[in-house]
Amino acid sequence: MKVSVIGGGTMGNGIAQVFAQNGNDVNLIDIKQEYLDRAMATIEKNLGRMVKKERMTAEEAKATLGRMNAVVGLENAADSDLVIEAVFENFEVKKEIFTKLDEVCGPDTILASNTSSISLTKIAGTTKRADKVIGMHFMNPVPIMKLVEVICGQATSDETLEKVTQWSKDLHKVPVTVQDYPGFISNRVLMPMINEAIYCLMEGVADKDAIDTVMKLGMAHPMGPLQLADFIGLDICLDIMEVLYDGFGDSKYRPCPLLRRMVDAGYLGRKSGKGFYDY
Repeated sequence: MKVSVIGGGTMGNGIAQVFAQNGNDVNLIDIKQEYLDRAMATIEKNLGRMVKKERMTAEEAKATLGRMNAVVGLENAADSDLVIEAVFENFEVKKEIFTKLDEVCGPDTILASNTSSISLTKIAGTTKRADKVIGMHFMNPVPIMKLVEVICGQATSDETLEKVTQWSKDLHKVPVTVQDYPGFISNRVLMPMINEAIYCLMEGVADKDAIDTVMKLGMAHPMGPLQLADFIGLDICLDIMEVLYDGFGDSKYRPCPLLRRMVDAGYLGRKSGKGFYDY
């Protein structure tokens, strides 16, 4: 199968790696060569780590890289069976990408988005093939996490759903079908929990270590909600809470003022070196 992945960031390079590992020819597409060079360096490093841990052979790692083509320009997606957009969470940017992909790709190409919160129905509405637009929300880190939320927009066809479900299984992932409502399942459940943990911190219910410890030891979570927020990025947490708040109009999804203040201060978590914890 021929797959194109749009965006060489953390999610994009992980998705590209997983498809290439499982025998697919992959175009990794971005707007600048330097972004692609960085993405390919990350993939090589990840594959090298897997070889070292004996999860794959050196020959398999080399073959995986051989199936990957890092190129600038959306026109390179033209002959793909599946295109997955994995850029940052901004509807206008996604609209521009999907409009262009709709023009350059063949009529049978399925267009997917790795969006974590933006409406698939809205994205599909920017194309003339709404029946062939679907969500494939992978979890970070993509090579390790098993789940794929497969999100159906209002017009997504059963045939598109069946194909994408099977392709997800071919990657040794576990696909879960979700309907297109704000936050889908993962973020509709996860983000209000993180937001509530931030309220607990803001209100002085406990300090950050206590809040995270309760959720780790009491609820068997692998990491606490504040540590997880830092890992995801506080700006992304805020964006998703705003999508939930706008989508449902319910005050229970109101982003915590402390979350807003930290984002305004540039304390975005692990990626900025400071969030609820220092890195």
